[in-house]
Amino acid sequence: MSQQQAESGAPSATVSKLAWRTLAVTSIVTFMVSLEISVIALALPDIRAAFPDATESTLSWIITAYNIGVASLLLVAGWAADRFGRKRIFLSGLSLFAVGSLASGLAPSAEALIAARALQSVGGALQYPAGLALLLPAFPFERRQMAIGVWGAMGGLAAALGPPIGGFLVAAFGWPAVFLVNVPIAVVTCILGWTWLVESRNDDIPSRVDLVSIPAASIGVGAIILAIVQSESWGVFSAATMVTTLVALALIVLFVVRSRRHVAPLFDLELFALPSYHFGLIGTVGFVIGFFAFFVPFPSFLQETWGWSTVQTGLSIVPGPALAAVLSPAVGRLADRIGNGPILTVGGVCGMIAMGLHLLLTDLEPSLFLGVILPGLFLGVSAGCSFAMSVGAVMRDVPVRRFGMGGAGRTTVFQLAVALGIALAVAIVGDPADDATRLSAMRSSWVVCMGAFALQAVVFGFLFPKGNPAAQAE
Repeated sequence: MSQQQAESGAPSATVSKLAWRTLAVTSIVTFMVSLEISVIALALPDIRAAFPDATESTLSWIITAYNIGVASLLLVAGWAADRFGRKRIFLSGLSLFAVGSLASGLAPSAEALIAARALQSVGGALQYPAGLALLLPAFPFERRQMAIGVWGAMGGLAAALGPPIGGFLVAAFGWPAVFLVNVPIAVVTCILGWTWLVESRNDDIPSRVDLVSIPAASIGVGAIILAIVQSESWGVFSAATMVTTLVALALIVLFVVRSRRHVAPLFDLELFALPSYHFGLIGTVGFVIGFFAFFVPFPSFLQETWGWSTVQTGLSIVPGPALAAVLSPAVGRLADRIGNGPILTVGGVCGMIAMGLHLLLTDLEPSLFLGVILPGLFLGVSAGCSFAMSVGAVMRDVPVRRFGMGGAGRTTVFQLAVALGIALAVAIVGDPADDATRLSAMRSSWVVCMGAFALQAVVFGFLFPKGNPAAQAE
């Protein structure tokens, strides 16, 4: 019996009923959180109209407060999940997310909405590493990539359904509905989770905690995210951006030094000694920057340059994410046989093809099939091969006792890459004066995206450790 099988308690590749129930609970939560991210953009015009006295800078914090809160708390959440119990932290996070959603839907002012979103972010941060740490050991090692594929498909499904669902909710019930819809889902999932999930923790973690690393990591990561997302309004080389960046780097260096020396580090830096972990993270950064640097500004291009409505834009983008949701479980099963590397290499290549098609075919004149759907389908293949499989790649060789910590580190890097990708896109596209200038700027951003996807393809094609998980489990 392999070490991985012994640690997970799975004597064979047979999947238990408990494992399927764990997958169901964590997948529902993944769908809910991912749906929230994809529908809130559609609600922003109505939120802006509801709070006319709020400035654009204030309203931007409705999204920024959530992103910073999640990213800054992930490492602490991963440690807490391993130390105090993954089920306990997961359900606590789900409960806080529900309370934050309720408060967001009932917020009487923009400031109250931002505070409620910050509370939501605490719940979101607690869910991510704890949910992954519950899911992975529930499945035998030989079937984990399949489980990750199904779990990741929920994110793709949410991205596909987000625009039409968000449009319906806002049109029928107003902007509060995009937050309030989370409450019944979270309550039902909490009940199922309390009944179905099995508690687990890492008993090797000392009861002591590094009281210096916790604020250093949280404030450091939060500050670097703040510097990235505010660089456009502050100015890349402004005093505010530079000071915030220097403070962030100093705190992160302090965190690294403490993690190397402390008897009970918040994050075990030995994880970076695993080739699958550090190369997996590098390849993930390439994919995330390529995907989000494209996906965030593209809807605005369709609406502002092509003159499409919100509904037209949302529906035109659906095929790509829908294809990703369909592919993700299948590539998960394939990864159990051939490994993550080849699949993620295909994902990077398809991302490059998608950007190449946009450079060749997307022009000032609207073209639904050539300008949106055809490249979108290649991007859907890229996402279907990459979102969940990058998780599987990074976590492939992480010991079970470090699942919470390893997952927290992965998601922190993911959040940083998302912020960097969006910031790059915003900096490149800017606020063009006319349609021709906007198209030229978009093409420049697509070249950058192509380079990021190329990084993904090279890392997973040539540097990521070869082999398949099932063979390594024997």
